Amino acid sequence: MSEPEDLGSGTWTARAGDGAETLLVRKCRLEVIAGPDAGSSSSLASPVLVIGRSGGDLVLTDRRVSALHAEIRLERDGYRVRDLGSSNGTFAWGMRIVEAFIGPGTTLVMGDSAVRFVPLSEAVEVPLSPSTQLGGLVGRSPAMRRLFDLIDRIAPTEATALITGETGTGKELVAEAVHERSRRASGPFVVLDCGAVPVPLFEDHLFGHEAGAFTGAGRATEGVFEAADGGTLFLDEVGELPLDAQAKLLRAVETRRVKRIGGDRTIDCDVRLVAATNRNLAAEMNRGNFRSDLFFRLAVARLHVPPLRERLEDIELLVDHVLAAIRRERQARLPGDFLDWARSQSWPGNVRELRNAIERAVTFRAGGASGADADPSAAWSDEPAPPPAMLDVDVSLPFRESKARVVAEFERRYATKLLDAHGGNLSAVARSAGLDRMSVYKLLDRLRLRGRWKG
Repeated sequence: MSEPEDLGSGTWTARAGDGAETLLVRKCRLEVIAGPDAGSSSSLASPVLVIGRSGGDLVLTDRRVSALHAEIRLERDGYRVRDLGSSNGTFAWGMRIVEAFIGPGTTLVMGDSAVRFVPLSEAVEVPLSPSTQLGGLVGRSPAMRRLFDLIDRIAPTEATALITGETGTGKELVAEAVHERSRRASGPFVVLDCGAVPVPLFEDHLFGHEAGAFTGAGRATEGVFEAADGGTLFLDEVGELPLDAQAKLLRAVETRRVKRIGGDRTIDCDVRLVAATNRNLAAEMNRGNFRSDLFFRLAVARLHVPPLRERLEDIELLVDHVLAAIRRERQARLPGDFLDWARSQSWPGNVRELRNAIERAVTFRAGGASGADADPSAAWSDEPAPPPAMLDVDVSLPFRESKARVVAEFERRYATKLLDAHGGNLSAVARSAGLDRMSVYKLLDRLRLRGRWKG
């Protein structure tokens, strides 16, 4: 395997003797040079190195160090250190840092301890999937093909998995891929969007209730644990769970048993848990907002979905994938300069934002204007107008409110017609709409159309 001439790169790709591409991760040594653990060191080879008092790659006994204090990410461009919301901060060069690139030999100070970062000349091979698509996930970048490989390894196990990543990266698609490649693929895939459930109703959604358990509980209702029996329960945005619900969730995760509200019967639930969050749960733990025991119970296996700005080489593949879905419904072409424009963006909304931009660009071009004659950043940054038949504009309202009403009405009519056209089959609706199943699920839930699909 080839190696960079200097120590400035944390990861790089190379070809093995059989021609297969592999990811190389540089070995690094973390040397404790001050504090209660002075003199100890750890040599590690992982794309992410975590330092903390519990659960990290380097564990310090220093009581002023947080449970998960800081992490070092090994990247092609160097070594990025990030404080994980620690109580006492992470320092380098005499300054408190939130996130920064560091060089070989940099000393990080946390609590009463000091840790020297030493990259080594050796590297280890990390397998990459040969595929550029896994379920609804698309990417040829090393980061995505590493994710594909991890999904294939984790899915057949019964390990609880935690998926992390920014909004719009496709965490729900990762959860679906884990389920579809597991031994539970024929069982239910049940979703609870923790960010959309009112705080007083969390326990009811999780565990269900018996008839008469509270005012309005006219009949017994099962919770998501029971509904997912024999399959996978996906807790989306698990970082939104309130602390009291976290304690009850932990008990259910550990025992796979639940009691409905108002009930005495213990119900066994054969469920595999997959959770996702766009929050920094390490920081939430350090702030006391998320239970550490629940975090470590959920994060037996960890899957991180990289933001789009870190894998811009996937833009063309993603555009082709989205266009293929659109073309199943109608003719669609993009302006010729779209790809160049897309590669120049930072995409804070990630793949979801890119998909919306493609839809807007297709609509814009279909309207008769060409990309060569327009400013892409202006033309593609606004929502496309609804079809003329949908426009029922109330000019007595402010612009934003009037627009929101038109868009909401369009979404409702579109979703209702799709459900009717496909007999309520959610998978068929998702394919026809060119959306992933989770996005359709959330849309129907938001439009209060739950119960009108068959799965």
